[in-house]
Amino acid sequence: VQLQASGGGLVQPGGSLRLSCAASGSIFRINAMGWFRQAPGKQRELVASITRGGITNYADSVKARFTISRDNAKNTVYLQMNSLKSEDTAVYYCNVSPYLDLRVGRTTDYWGQGTQVTVSS
Repeated sequence: VQLQASGGGLVQPGGSLRLSCAASGSIFRINAMGWFRQAPGKQRELVASITRGGITNYADSVKARFTISRDNAKNTVYLQMNSLKSEDTAVYYCNVSPYLDLRVGRTTDYWGQGTQVTVSS
């Protein structure tokens, strides 16, 4: 499975960005899709995930601000990020799994190349 992420950038606090991640290759392996992020000096953390059936999961810190969605026909997952804060600054990584959930360290899962999101005035 290959993942191509896009949509990061620089935005002011309170602004919005939309991340996209398109999967190709052995896509039949994919169930859950989602995003992790890693800020400098911090551990990689799950931001949001969505199963093929549409069940979503969010980190408490992004609930009500971020929305994850997916287009199964296009094998693409999206992360709409609104009301961005400086603490959202991180490298965001797309992740897919044959399982219903996402977690760091599982050898069955696939990672995208990472896209930088910087929230600053």
